[in-house]
Amino acid sequence: MSTTTAMILAAGRGERLRPLTDTVPKPLIQVGNYRLIEYHLFALVEGGFRQVVINVSHLGQQIVDFLGDGTRYGLEISYSWEQQGALETAGGIHHALDLLNSEQFLVVNADIFCNLDFSILRLPASMAMHLVLINNPGHNPDGDFTLQQSANGIVAAKPADGVKSYTFSGIGLYRATVFRDLISGKQPLLPLFHHYIDQTEVSAEVFNGLWIDVGTRERLEQARLAAMNYSTTTRLSH
Repeated sequence: MSTTTAMILAAGRGERLRPLTDTVPKPLIQVGNYRLIEYHLFALVEGGFRQVVINVSHLGQQIVDFLGDGTRYGLEISYSWEQQGALETAGGIHHALDLLNSEQFLVVNADIFCNLDFSILRLPASMAMHLVLINNPGHNPDGDFTLQQSANGIVAAKPADGVKSYTFSGIGLYRATVFRDLISGKQPLLPLFHHYIDQTEVSAEVFNGLWIDVGTRERLEQARLAAMNYSTTTRLSH
């Protein structure tokens, strides 16, 4: 593992899960015995991570009140407030850099359910970012990236006709320098992906394990079924 610092992106509105998310932020939706975001916290602890920054906006105080300072998870949790509404992914990371206080860090979308072992991820020295990709799910059949061999190993490339594509999982390792010079405010991540892909500075790997984007009621039910078989060495008393 190349870092012990992680950020969980939890500021989104969860429009497709309304009316459920009108009163409960999506990261706190119940999935099996735990809230959705807790599964990431368990995995981070088991992966050797110690510091976690969570960005919050919509109903964010509920997340702060529920998770607290992270002590009961064995983590140090701090919160990056996006008071004027979600800043999108790159903007949110830029806004949180002082809290992250690390030259590289893991970033995970709060609204996915997966069983990836975070401890195995590495950011190669010559790369600006390392992305975890998955085989294209039904809701993203065209994918986001292809893979190609370079002098520095496997790197991500833009989609190309006739070449197998993959979908970005919402999990990646990044260098702080990628975000440091951004202008404050809403900033999407995709332009940064493309910029660094053009520089051949984006490595990638394909994850073939359990991965569910909990973005609709149907996929929420899939996650709840998957959680019935979930096991963790972490035990909590709420």
